[in-house]
Amino acid sequence: MSDEIRLDGLGVAPGVLDTIVTVAAENVEGVASVGASGLVGLVQRGRRKGAARAVDVVVLDDGSLAASVHIHTFHGYKIHEVAAGVQSAVAGALSSQVGIDATVVDVYVDGLVFID
Repeated sequence: MSDEIRLDGLGVAPGVLDTIVTVAAENVEGVASVGASGLVGLVQRGRRKGAARAVDVVVLDDGSLAASVHIHTFHGYKIHEVAAGVQSAVAGALSSQVGIDATVVDVYVDGLVFID
């Protein structure tokens, strides 16, 4: 497994960390989706590396984690509050489930979802 992430001598598949981040972000009120939907979403999920990934988690030089997550929010929610909630949820989930703090959590709001 060449793409594994080394955490305190333990190899973790990147998909595991991506799933932790995705589930944490999706459970924040106001988040419509993580990543893009439709054809663009399929392309994102098919990529292993690159700027188009919906979730990316890396280990920093100091041993902490840095995560970035792309979301869509529902119209009517304050974007800043939703993004702050995602930052808190992702940092907490990584810390509690992996045992390593996420010192950087970047949230990118890529779009709004309007519901009738």
